Amino acid sequence: MPHTAFRPEPAYHHGQPARTAIVLVNLGTPDEPSAPALRRYLAEFLSDPRVVEIPRLVWLPILYGIILRVRPAKSAAKYQSIWMPEGSPLAVWTARQARALSADLAGRGHHVEVLHAMRYGQPSVAQVMDEARARGATRVLVVPLYPQYAGATTGSVADAVHRWALDARWVPELRSIGQYHDDPGYIAALAARLQRHWQQQPPADRLVLSFHGVPRRSLHLGDPYFCQCHV
Repeated sequence: MPHTAFRPEPAYHHGQPARTAIVLVNLGTPDEPSAPALRRYLAEFLSDPRVVEIPRLVWLPILYGIILRVRPAKSAAKYQSIWMPEGSPLAVWTARQARALSADLAGRGHHVEVLHAMRYGQPSVAQVMDEARARGATRVLVVPLYPQYAGATTGSVADAVHRWALDARWVPELRSIGQYHDDPGYIAALAARLQRHWQQQPPADRLVLSFHGVPRRSLHLGDPYFCQCHV
């Protein structure tokens, strides 16, 4: 059966120039540090089969019968301890990062729309892709803010973008960044950040770097995250 339920597109004018947008995508955050908001956020996050690779018939009763009854209140208390006046730290800093990138590109003479989205929570990937199209973007570069590739993070962002494209009449030219853990510019930025910190604070005896853990099974199934963390 042919697809007829395409979302409305911005009006097209003959000869209008192509425009480029960059969409930075971070993991996500609840709207507020409350148990109901955490329940909504965790339900979306933990029901993603990319995140929890357990058969749905087994996992969903555990998620909705146990985890979403117990964990939201505990997580809300932790969020309350770090919540900023402007909102969630992750949301605040991601928005600042998008604005800083926009300003830097403008200073270099690049007329690019820079937007930010959350894979789980607001603003959603679909909402931001709609906004990019509303601003006339015909090319979109999706940048998941995860240096290493993992199916549960970068792969899930790709799922959301492609799901949005299913209902788009005019699918823009899409490109995405898969990983950048070993990019010289990224490494140089990390080194510069540490040097600035050490100029303000005496260097410590040890530098501790942390990574998210993933199940060993992910490595055996072909996920490169573990190996990329060791490069």
